[in-house]
Amino acid sequence: MDIFDVLQMIGGLCLFLFGMETMGDGLTRTSGGKLQNILSSLTSSVPRGVFLGCVVTAVIQSSSATTVMLVGFVNSGIMQLRQVIPVIMGANIGTTVTAWLLSLTSINGDSIFIQLLKPMSFSPVLAAIAIAFMMFTKSEKKYNIGMILIGFAVLMYGMNIMSSAVEPLRDVPEFVSILTMFSNPILGVAAGALFTAAIQSSSASVGILQALCLTGSVTYGTAIPIIMGQNIGTCITAILSAIGANKGAKRVAAVHLSFNIIGTVVFLVGFYAANAIVSFDFMGNVVNPANIAIIHSIFNIFSTALLLPFCRQLEKLANIIVKDQPEKKVQDETLTLLDERFLETPSVATAQCKKVAAKMAQLSRDSIMAAINLITDYDEDKVNYVNLLESKIDRYEDTLSEYIVKLERQDLSNNDNTTLSAILHNVGDLERISDHAKNISESAQELHGKNLRFSPEAEREVGVYTAAVKEIVNRAVDSFIEEDVQKAADVEPLEQVIDEIHLEVKNRHIERLRKGICTVELGFILSDLGTNLERVADHCSNLAICTIEAAEGAFEMHRYTSRIKKYDEEEFEEKERSFEAKYSLD
Repeated sequence: MDIFDVLQMIGGLCLFLFGMETMGDGLTRTSGGKLQNILSSLTSSVPRGVFLGCVVTAVIQSSSATTVMLVGFVNSGIMQLRQVIPVIMGANIGTTVTAWLLSLTSINGDSIFIQLLKPMSFSPVLAAIAIAFMMFTKSEKKYNIGMILIGFAVLMYGMNIMSSAVEPLRDVPEFVSILTMFSNPILGVAAGALFTAAIQSSSASVGILQALCLTGSVTYGTAIPIIMGQNIGTCITAILSAIGANKGAKRVAAVHLSFNIIGTVVFLVGFYAANAIVSFDFMGNVVNPANIAIIHSIFNIFSTALLLPFCRQLEKLANIIVKDQPEKKVQDETLTLLDERFLETPSVATAQCKKVAAKMAQLSRDSIMAAINLITDYDEDKVNYVNLLESKIDRYEDTLSEYIVKLERQDLSNNDNTTLSAILHNVGDLERISDHAKNISESAQELHGKNLRFSPEAEREVGVYTAAVKEIVNRAVDSFIEEDVQKAADVEPLEQVIDEIHLEVKNRHIERLRKGICTVELGFILSDLGTNLERVADHCSNLAICTIEAAEGAFEMHRYTSRIKKYDEEEFEEKERSFEAKYSLD
């Protein structure tokens, strides 16, 4: 084996790892936010958990990615430790799919059908289709499918190049002696664990072992302990992810590690004890890629079947490994949803952002409703509540905006990018609504502190004004949370009516001022109150327009003159007349 074979092997390995990464990214982008819904669905059914873990991991081709998401879910409080244990077991089974795909390289036969099944025969076709999807179509779905196909094609080419490059190793005595050394179960497990921990992917590690077995120097005695070690080594990703997380997340990593270690120990002890008694003849036989896939699957199915009845015991073991310690009180549980572990899976992180933004919208609605009620029913505790919500919403804006900026550095789908852009714009409007709520509460405070009261006419007008603002807030927030374009379309006509109410209330106050019915001091308070209510309606309009734009997949904040063109003019005017009748000052 010369330097050129080494370079070829390195090049093949790089293509193999790049293809695996690209295929995984394409699969993740295609599955979108469904991953989050599947994994975070709370279920007490252990078999269902195993099935979900298996399916999700088979889809994204990475048990490490699945486990990291589970760490994030537990850290965020979305799932409990007992719920993720069967999912982890299923993930170990799902990760064996990659080995079966790679085992296609060992197919032999002279028939045309067999030849077509070989990856090097159909990979060029997949690559051609992928390029066509990625370069000549505008559909994001087809682009993601292209990523999957090109990733698979590159993966297989890398596997082929790597296999060809290592073939000369069969004639190198040192290489054969090293593999023979790994026949020792302890050394084999250690080697598999260390190598897999270094590249943080059991699928890639197993694939490399499948390439090496094509040299004809890898026997069952060598492969079995290495594969056992590979399952232990893959736990390093979850362990690293749990650093800095709460005790629940650390226990997820502990379960993952203990599950694989216990499964490995029991399997090896039972297997080598049986070998000592029966003396398996096949231990010296050479393995091929399909044999590797079979061993990998048998071990993971065995471990799951063995430990599935002991989920509660695994949970107790994790509690012993990671003991209870005093933890810093989390300021807001909702903000823990923005776990940085989800940044590696942008579709999941985007779904988390939507949840936090929805909670922020609800808090903004609560603040404005509480503030408006203070005008007629003053309560010092409610004033403090409005101030508390304002501070809380400020924190939401800062945290959410910072998280989205980090997330936008990832490779996002068009849908996720549009969603995040809309949220990033909307958090500003939601924060400003809470600011106006605080201003309104201060106006109510001034009325109460100075023992002032509006005239009966002014009270009636303010009542109509605030009722209209309450409705627009409810419609805007509901449309934002539910992504309901129909509800959003009702906001702009109502906003126009509120603008008219604002001007009319101001004009009527001036008239009362001239007649001496109202005082200048009350006029200042009414002016401040009316201005804040009108601006709340403006921010609601922004929320609704964002909802409509995001639904159309082309987010862009327009001026009002272009916004109104989005609606049928006759329908818009009809809605406006309906709101005018409902909120008439006469």
